[in-house]
Amino acid sequence: MKIGTDAVLLGAWVSLEMHPEKILDIGAGTGVIALQLAQRCYATQIDALEIDSNAFEQCVHNFENAPWSDRLFCYHASLQQFVEEIDEQYDVIVSNPPFYETDFFSKDQQRNTARFTSALSFEMLLQATSKLLSKKGEASFIIPKESEEKFIAIAAQYNLFPRRITHVKGSPKRSVKRSLLSFSFQKQEVLLNALIIEISRHQYTTDYIDLVKDFYLKM
Repeated sequence: MKIGTDAVLLGAWVSLEMHPEKILDIGAGTGVIALQLAQRCYATQIDALEIDSNAFEQCVHNFENAPWSDRLFCYHASLQQFVEEIDEQYDVIVSNPPFYETDFFSKDQQRNTARFTSALSFEMLLQATSKLLSKKGEASFIIPKESEEKFIAIAAQYNLFPRRITHVKGSPKRSVKRSLLSFSFQKQEVLLNALIIEISRHQYTTDYIDLVKDFYLKM
């Protein structure tokens, strides 16, 4: 599974200002977001959850070979199983959830699991987040812009309220494609801003470079 821009964006954008002790990455894929967070902070426990067998194996391999391997652990389970079996609460929860509709299913079951909402619905994700997040914790996600209103409405049903929203555009002339969203259990004024990735092809903006430069060998 390739490392996508969405994952790197989220891993770099997540707020760690509360100095979390416990972090959870839901739907970790190959573990890139958890690895970014391990690089960015001193959390003693960084758990990842991945249901796909191949992705899980890659994630474990990546964790074992990382400088922060003693703080990283990946569970091979569904989110439902995890919620039922784990009696933990996390200071920070992150997820780059699947978001494609079932009309576009491919023949590749692994790709479908990673990309389609039928594998992990927003409702399921936010309900589980509300149970796993500590009272003063923060949960962050990256989703399509067109799903933002629906996602925020579902989150409110579980007493999760937006704290920060960043709208992401590929270039100045393109429309907003992604929303980076963070939630907490406290209602507050939302910090809203925008991020443009490129001025032209491979000519990255200063804002984007400043955000992700610590995670690329060449930027």
